[in-house]
Amino acid sequence: MRRISPFLRDAWRLAGPYWRSEERWRGRLLLAVVVILNLALVGMSVLLSYWNREFFNSLQAKDGDAFWSLLFWWRQTDSGPMPGFVFVATIYILVAVYALYLRQALQIRWRRWLTREYLDHWLADRAYYRIALTSPGTDNPDQRIAEDLRMFVDGTLTLGLGLMRSVVSLASFFVVLWTLSGPLTVFGITIPGYMVWVALLYAMLGTWLAHLVGRPLIWLNFNQQRMEADFRYALVRFRENAEGIALHAGEADEKRSLLSRFHGVVENWWAIMVATKRLTFFTSGYTQVAIVFPFVVASPGYFAGRIPLGGLTQTAAAFGEVQGALSWFVDNYAALTEWRATVHRLTGFADAIKAARTAAAAGAGVHTATGDRPDLALQDVTLALPDGRVLVHDAEASIAPHESVVIAGPSGAGKSTLFRAIAGIWPFGSGKVQVPAGARALFLPQRPYLPLGTLRHAICYPRDEAEIPEEAVRAALRDVGLGYLENRLDEEDAWDRHLSGGEQQRVAFARALLHKPDWLFLDEATASLDPEAEARLYTLLKERLPETALVSIAHRPAIAQYHRRMWRVQDGKLLANA
Repeated sequence: MRRISPFLRDAWRLAGPYWRSEERWRGRLLLAVVVILNLALVGMSVLLSYWNREFFNSLQAKDGDAFWSLLFWWRQTDSGPMPGFVFVATIYILVAVYALYLRQALQIRWRRWLTREYLDHWLADRAYYRIALTSPGTDNPDQRIAEDLRMFVDGTLTLGLGLMRSVVSLASFFVVLWTLSGPLTVFGITIPGYMVWVALLYAMLGTWLAHLVGRPLIWLNFNQQRMEADFRYALVRFRENAEGIALHAGEADEKRSLLSRFHGVVENWWAIMVATKRLTFFTSGYTQVAIVFPFVVASPGYFAGRIPLGGLTQTAAAFGEVQGALSWFVDNYAALTEWRATVHRLTGFADAIKAARTAAAAGAGVHTATGDRPDLALQDVTLALPDGRVLVHDAEASIAPHESVVIAGPSGAGKSTLFRAIAGIWPFGSGKVQVPAGARALFLPQRPYLPLGTLRHAICYPRDEAEIPEEAVRAALRDVGLGYLENRLDEEDAWDRHLSGGEQQRVAFARALLHKPDWLFLDEATASLDPEAEARLYTLLKERLPETALVSIAHRPAIAQYHRRMWRVQDGKLLANA
């Protein structure tokens, strides 16, 4: 119980917000209808148990009129008016269909809401970036959002509604079985409703044994989800870096890596197979015995003539329903272990997002300048790595609007980390970055990001392409030397794979021309271009964006000529007046 309570709190922590959200009334209404339909199915199962008794009694009595009436019309019986099977079956089918249909409608609405919530939290405060730094053990966020949320919603509704039906079935058929089974005298002790107690003992024993046999599946299912996601991620990474792998002729090494990851999937799957085989041996045997067990227990009354054939079948059916309801845990053990693993993965992901967003307050904080201070200023900024090693100590520097600064220094000194701190995404360090109010900044990394979609979308990103005039987009393409792509602006393609590194960097410069930022930061943004192209693009920036402050990280000395000042990062210091 000590283990179950925290787990149930975690499950409610995931499920509860939807039922308190802006969609709560629609969701609650759908759930209420689904619950009512499921309860109706239980009620119809009780009705069918009585119909079944009258039907078999008509067979035993060789009563043809009763037989046909019970099939196609209705008949007055000792249990009251009994509708024909065709009517009961038709209504049962309609209720079952809409119970499933509306449950699926609730499922997709709940999943849609959860997906939006998780995406909002994952993207807020750039947690998607920081999570890899603050919680490196939180793997594959794509799988947790796409797959685990689906499994959680499906498992919660399926298991929850199944448990509810089992409880209601137990209450409904408990009365039926208690009435039908009568008393049993053992060693002079009379036991009323003895078959109820037999069903209870049978189910309790089965539940205990199922837990003992199936307990290893909890961790194995958790591990399987993680390994499957790791293998899928490795395949995606292979696809995204196909050119680099091909140029290195690294197929053999990649194959070893992929097969090694898949080996973990296979080994864990074999362990699941063994554990599932043991559990299936038990549950299959348990289920098969349950088919004949009630007939064996009730047969003395039938052979003694106290119970007619219909009464025997109804007793067996009622016993099966009671035993099945009590055995819900046994029947759903494997599904419960998968659901539990999913809950653990999602709560771990939610905690990692929270930690990453908390880390947004750490590091060098970005603050909006007050008063008439238009400069971008670093105040007592210290930058460190995740392992605690300090890159830059107590940096003090400022950049005025319209100014141009080049940042130089050896590789690994902390130049790119300085850009990350100015962008407000680096959580390790201290100090303050003062940013002018309303300033629009654009960062161009060495490897530009080209989103999925059309080339127009990639150039306009992250602005809405509809906001930018057609001719402005085409002119920007021509200005950066990509005029030959004008006719492909609305073509959807994997542009990050079909454009060369130099072409991608030209796209990034076109983006800068369209956005016209107040502050433009370039982190070796021309490293894939030849010196002549680099010179043309920097000249273009100076001509077209005269009001933009230009800050560049570069190793090529030629870039310095396009900047008025130089900062040097070296030996843990920022020399801002170099």
